[in-house]
Amino acid sequence: MRTDRPEGKTDDKVGFGSDIAAQMLRRFGFKYVRLNPGASYRGLHDSLVNHLGNANPGMLLCLHEDHAVGIAHGYAKATGEPMACVLHSNVGLLHGMMGLYNAWCDRAPIFVLGATGPVDASQRRPWIDWIHTSADQASLIRDFIKWDNQPSSADALVEAMARANIMTRSEPKAPVYICLDAGLQEQALTKPVAIPDPARYAPAPEPSASAGQVAQVAELLATARKPLILMGRVSRNQDDWERRVQLAEMLGASVLTSVRERSAFPTDHPLHAATPFFWLSKRAKEVVAEADCILSLDWPDLNGTLQQTTRNTAAVGAKIAHVSLDSLLHNGWSMDYFGLPPLDASVLSGADTFVGQLLPALKERLGDAGKWDGTSRNVAPQPEYSEDAAKEIAPRDIEVALEKARGARKLALAHVTIGWAGDAYHFRDALDFLGHDGGAGLAAGPGLTVGAALALKDSGRLVVSVLGDGDFIQGATALWTAAHYRLPALFIVSNNRSNFNDEIHQEAVAKMRERPVENRWIGQRIDEPAVDIAGLARAQGVEAEGPVKTVAELEAAIERGLAAVAAGKPYVIDAHVKPGYANPPLSRGG
Repeated sequence: MRTDRPEGKTDDKVGFGSDIAAQMLRRFGFKYVRLNPGASYRGLHDSLVNHLGNANPGMLLCLHEDHAVGIAHGYAKATGEPMACVLHSNVGLLHGMMGLYNAWCDRAPIFVLGATGPVDASQRRPWIDWIHTSADQASLIRDFIKWDNQPSSADALVEAMARANIMTRSEPKAPVYICLDAGLQEQALTKPVAIPDPARYAPAPEPSASAGQVAQVAELLATARKPLILMGRVSRNQDDWERRVQLAEMLGASVLTSVRERSAFPTDHPLHAATPFFWLSKRAKEVVAEADCILSLDWPDLNGTLQQTTRNTAAVGAKIAHVSLDSLLHNGWSMDYFGLPPLDASVLSGADTFVGQLLPALKERLGDAGKWDGTSRNVAPQPEYSEDAAKEIAPRDIEVALEKARGARKLALAHVTIGWAGDAYHFRDALDFLGHDGGAGLAAGPGLTVGAALALKDSGRLVVSVLGDGDFIQGATALWTAAHYRLPALFIVSNNRSNFNDEIHQEAVAKMRERPVENRWIGQRIDEPAVDIAGLARAQGVEAEGPVKTVAELEAAIERGLAAVAAGKPYVIDAHVKPGYANPPLSRGG
């Protein structure tokens, strides 16, 4: 990969506080560090360049702090491993907060280094160092990170970074934050500082269930007539994927998956009983309502899923087992713990760790053949275009065109729009789909895609994203990083020239108040003039085309785009689609 190489000879001596921080990043195996420059960490910046030679980790420049976090988040989605990023004091952290919230909601590991102006007031420059210094900078983000620290000595810095590395890599994973005092960074060391062997500061193994819990859940599932498995935040490991398939087949269980989460189970498998969803489809509601035993494998918002079939979830007759470590992160500020579900077995374990424990117990009861008789419950339709596709593109047509273009290619779908149908493009392995952005914040999609492209570069798998126009426009400058470092990805913008989700909300409110629904577009439409999506991409140095307005044009554009990505380049397609959703989102009162 292209990197910026420093001139002259590196200074191998560990002579300053920031050299310690740089050494710790290297010893914990961070290959890259994402950043948008800031004077508050100029000491660390120098250490990365002139002490480490801008390698292991190498700096990757971003044009906005939100992208620095988002790209690290995308890398974590593809690998399950953290990337380091650096945020400038106060203002940089404020810019990066949205990305951190997305990563928190997505339970993604990120190692974040921040900075503050000199804690020693006598060292502050007039004006600028004062407005970039705060007493407790981490208080801005403490409610949606896992751990933070502001060390005040070189020795304390070693321990803080070692602890942060353990914390972000331990399940349940989430971002961590170390704030570096500018004075400490630039302070010359007066004595050697011991940097320990990182092997002795590794995360503990993921917690597992007790033998009694395994036996309890195995009994519930083995005796169920219509078991259902909800597969949520699961491993990206292909061996774990195959064990989940084995579990479903042994039980003859129906399986449901979500477009909010990464691919968890083959969506064209006979036991995948409804297409992946943001909100439960009619078919998915039937599957949930019919189940007499539900196994939730770290399924976020379990109660909300049940609530879409009955408001009184406490009255659900099915036996429910929920396997998750997520409660270890819950706090009183963020409501991403969702509603409290009724449970017959609550298992504090990693989802795939538990599957590995559960399979032998079920084999003892059911034998190797298991309960499935081979009957298919999959209702996915054939991937056909909409009736007017020759004249205009419907949102689902993009999914159909991608499925037709995929062929034997290995693709990783890094992001999709909120209206993704999920019934035409199938997920067949653990990296086919990387999930949604976590916190539902616009501007995330481009950065997530660039991060995935970095993680999967040279893997033989092409990275593709389908983004909304609002998401792309807000995050477009993330593409400069893809262009500069030659990170290949195909960005397809499903461009309805509107903040259409909010049009639906305004229509719902108008109907409730018996007011004109025809005015729903005001303050929502992104038109007159339409944003030049392709021009915006080209301004970042990325090859682009569009608008394309028919599926014939779209198919040809996707072929050109995939060819460019295979050649190592990012590429953007502006696809004009008619407003609407294949699966409409829930709207309060709608």
